[in-house]
Amino acid sequence: MEVAGPTRAAFEQRTRALEEGLSPYAVRSLETRGRRLPEEECGVRTPFQRDRDRIVHSKPFRRLKGKTQVFIDPSGDHYRTRMTHTLETTAISRVVARALRLNEDLVEAIGLGHDMGHTPFGHAGEDALDDVLRGRFGRRFRHNEQSYRIAISLNLSEEVCAGILTHTGEREPDSLEGKIVRLVDRVAYINHDIDDAVRYGLLEEADLPRAEIEVLGPTGSARIDRLVHDIVDASAGVGDILQSAETGEAVLSLRAFMFEHVYLGPQVEPEHRRAREVVQAIFEHLVERGDQVDELVDYIAGMTDRFALSYAESL
Repeated sequence: MEVAGPTRAAFEQRTRALEEGLSPYAVRSLETRGRRLPEEECGVRTPFQRDRDRIVHSKPFRRLKGKTQVFIDPSGDHYRTRMTHTLETTAISRVVARALRLNEDLVEAIGLGHDMGHTPFGHAGEDALDDVLRGRFGRRFRHNEQSYRIAISLNLSEEVCAGILTHTGEREPDSLEGKIVRLVDRVAYINHDIDDAVRYGLLEEADLPRAEIEVLGPTGSARIDRLVHDIVDASAGVGDILQSAETGEAVLSLRAFMFEHVYLGPQVEPEHRRAREVVQAIFEHLVERGDQVDELVDYIAGMTDRFALSYAESL
């Protein structure tokens, strides 16, 4: 229950005292740009803490556990899902935010919400939905824009919505907290996708490019540790979120390697073809049924891998 009056005043006083130690570059919790629909503020949580809670209790967030990263509905229990990717990204982002004395609550909310709009079947599903939408309606699909639509529907604060929208794509975040999530998102998925690809048999540790591994580290945990320290060291006191040239180049090179050998490699083409066929079949069915385009997009993007496969099979 939301509380105003003396309780709110005392809360604001405590919050300002806690945030006195933040960097001058940090977003202040009590100076938010607000929400699209004004609400009475809470007496015990900052606006960004409330956003975090709304995300965690939402259906789009819960469905992330049924959306896989690279492999479609894998039989093993140890492969990453969108949910585990989201939690890893958020945890690493909070470490960076604390080290730089930025707003951890804002980083956490952006991190937890950044992939709420992702399709089933990972990037293959996103590409498939984009293709059929462009061919039939002349519009595009981008998961960050879909995540933003969900964030707006949850009436999240403007800073969180903006960070979710700009976690990928051409537009850069307008807060350092958003920039942390944008950079850490890539760091997280490259590292855990290497682990999944090795487990799946697509790669062996010896296949990884040696020059990049020498810079970043021989294991996933070592690479994340190196990358976090590098971001903190390069970003401290400069008003931006940066990487050193050596580390940044190694990350980009390793990312290119993953796209060539895993994300777009010949071994996963059957998975991508399956994703395209499923998304196209569902899309055509919904169009013929007369669904409006926004409803259609929300429905397909919200599906888990397993539900989409079952739905397509039923057709």
